[in-house]
Amino acid sequence: MSAHCQVTGRKPGFGKSVSHSHKRTNRRWNPNIQRKTYYLPSEDRRITLTVSAKGIKTIDRDGIEAVVARIRARGDKI
Repeated sequence: MSAHCQVTGRKPGFGKSVSHSHKRTNRRWNPNIQRKTYYLPSEDRRITLTVSAKGIKTIDRDGIEAVVARIRARGDKI
């Protein structure tokens, strides 16, 4: 599962870890990604989305129908 939110588009952030000796090494900050299943009443089926914690809050606020419409308008397949 890639660390990419289907709702908000959040992706990993990249940067450097800095040790006590100030040696820098590459690292990444992954978003809090979850696989969630939602029921879509208009199509009478369940859909599984890969969403971040903020994406879950967005679905709770706006509703699954509105979020799915936004994802499809963007051109992503569900």
